[in-house]
Amino acid sequence: MSKDNISEKYKNNMTALKEWLIKQPHLPQNIDQQNLSKFLFSCNNSVEQAKRLIDLNFTLRSLAPELFSNRDPQSEELKRAFTMVDYCPLPKFTPKNYKLFLFRLKDANPDNFVYADIIKAFFMVADLRMYTDFEESDGEVPIFDMAGYTLRHLTKINLSILRKYMAYTQEAHPVRLREIHIVNVPPFLDKCLMLVKPLLKSEVSKLIHYHTPNSTTLFDYIPRNLLPEDYGGTLEKTEHFATIWRKKVLDNRDFYVDDSRWKVIESKRPNSSCYVDKTSIGLEVFSK
Repeated sequence: MSKDNISEKYKNNMTALKEWLIKQPHLPQNIDQQNLSKFLFSCNNSVEQAKRLIDLNFTLRSLAPELFSNRDPQSEELKRAFTMVDYCPLPKFTPKNYKLFLFRLKDANPDNFVYADIIKAFFMVADLRMYTDFEESDGEVPIFDMAGYTLRHLTKINLSILRKYMAYTQEAHPVRLREIHIVNVPPFLDKCLMLVKPLLKSEVSKLIHYHTPNSTTLFDYIPRNLLPEDYGGTLEKTEHFATIWRKKVLDNRDFYVDDSRWKVIESKRPNSSCYVDKTSIGLEVFSK
């Protein structure tokens, strides 16, 4: 198929998606074209899959208020979360045109570790990226740094929150995951996997690469010029990017405090809604 034909098909699919959204009174109507495009792209330009993803995305948000409600970045809980963890979208793309996101523990004291707040803050950064970052990419590559984690941190992970996080990111988040890198893996990795592995889809599990402390294997996948200085790269240090994004979150407070932009109104859901019952796709955890 020629580029012109692909472009024409994309335009037609975007038109179909917009027309469908207008007829879905239970869904937020403030999803702009850029973000509709992200849903469509993550579904390989399939209109029907994009419809399902949009509906599922906002439905699951409504079913997990502990993660997607009360998101005032000036609250004490969230200010503490942003001092506990660095959330760092990195500025440069990989040679394959993938975006990079670095997540690391900043405060290693497990007494300060509140898992639900840390995951809530994670999604706040992800949402702000989605609605403000319009540079086109061909996928996402998250880097999770496990330096500083201890077994005490594991004991503070709420399993219900973990299940919802894993289900949402794998079933309802409009991104194409290309690789997942876990750096500074600890000696107790097997215990971490006991928690996470049952929740991982097989296709996601195949994307994960593990890197031991002091190894250089990460550079086999990500060039040094794309990484912060404290990860062996040539960019500014991680704190530089974390500070930028903490400020962005605070500067966009109004974006978060209006809960209506993130929720469905079940009483308005039409009978023809394409949302698949959550029990049929393994998301019954959202009923708990």
